[in-house]
Amino acid sequence: MINQLIFTLCFVSAIILFAKNARQIYKNIKIGRALNRNDKPAERFKTMLLVAFGQKKMFKRIIPAILHLFVYIGFCIINIEMIEIVVDGIFGTHRFLSFLGGFYNFLIASFEWLAFGVLLGCIIFFIRRNVLHLKRLNSPELKNWPKTDANLILITEILLMTAFLLMNAADQKLQLYGESHYIIAGSFPISQYIISFLPSDPSALILIERICWWFHILGVLAFLNYLPYSKHLHILLAFPNTYFSNLKPKGELTNMESVTNEVKAMLDPTFTPPVSDQPIRFGAKDVQDLTWKNLLDAYTCTECGRCTSSCPANITGKLLSPRKIMMDTRDRLDEVGKNIKANGSFVDDQKSLLDTYITREELWACTSCNACVEQCPVNINPLEIIIELRRFSVMEESQAPASINTMFGNVENNGAPWKYSQMDRANWTSQQ
Repeated sequence: MINQLIFTLCFVSAIILFAKNARQIYKNIKIGRALNRNDKPAERFKTMLLVAFGQKKMFKRIIPAILHLFVYIGFCIINIEMIEIVVDGIFGTHRFLSFLGGFYNFLIASFEWLAFGVLLGCIIFFIRRNVLHLKRLNSPELKNWPKTDANLILITEILLMTAFLLMNAADQKLQLYGESHYIIAGSFPISQYIISFLPSDPSALILIERICWWFHILGVLAFLNYLPYSKHLHILLAFPNTYFSNLKPKGELTNMESVTNEVKAMLDPTFTPPVSDQPIRFGAKDVQDLTWKNLLDAYTCTECGRCTSSCPANITGKLLSPRKIMMDTRDRLDEVGKNIKANGSFVDDQKSLLDTYITREELWACTSCNACVEQCPVNINPLEIIIELRRFSVMEESQAPASINTMFGNVENNGAPWKYSQMDRANWTSQQ
């Protein structure tokens, strides 16, 4: 009974704590500007199925795609067993679902194969990151905490899967010994090879099985509450993020409503622009000026680096890294969220996403090619954030690189980006 009370207390506490952290993330995302992404539900659901569930964009790089598929499927399906573990923990039963008979044996066997796949995948991922030192997994923005975060999760997954297999091996040996409480149930295609390495003493086997059982369940509950502080939050947010993807062509930029209304008013004197309580701002200076979808993108970022490794600006040695854009946005959003939580409303902290976190050199290195958008496995759009920060820089501050200002001047004076007047544009046709 004491074990059941301890388990119930741990389980309920973990769920409450996770709900509290999830609510804070939701409130942070709602800081962003309104955006309607509720159209075309059938197409959006199809996108979510293909990209999030089907891992469609992962398979542009086949090796990490296969490894990630093992981890992804294993993580999803093995956690079905959590139903049984929770019931066993609360009511003091053992292998509650064993009444399913042959199907239960199939489930346990499947879980073991998947656990082995997750274990193997995580070991290879750890080697790729820390031994082979793949460039996109060892960029400057991944130093310190981001690298530690990735390794912590990989090591945790390795330990959890090892504990799961050890638990099953000890359980199977106790079944063979006919120990009470350990009913004959389950099929163990992987852990059967571990049995010979375990002690023969039943009390020692029970101790191993119980330690692994508690480690596994407490590890999963700890992992659940670690997610809000980790890049692995994408495990949950990839699904809504892909559902609310931008369904328009990638090269189509959004028009600013305030500018559109001004143009309409100039062309149609009868048009009355809608009145807004919010001051008009062109572009974005801080996270409050971005849309809620931009902020959801930031929390969904997996830090995989596919965007940065495909970015032509980054490849040619420029400062821009689309991955860093998303990481900086998330860090600033967390900071603003804490500010609002502490003060009731946002108090100016003399910081902003532009300049404090993201430099102008990074912004103007972008070629707007959409390579980052195309490569992202969960449909994140760093380009939208870059464009909005650029808009603020140009339209609110009148700050832009000299080459851009020259182009603006030419457009204003000559009606084209070039320095030639309209009368001289066709001169090249008469030249030999």
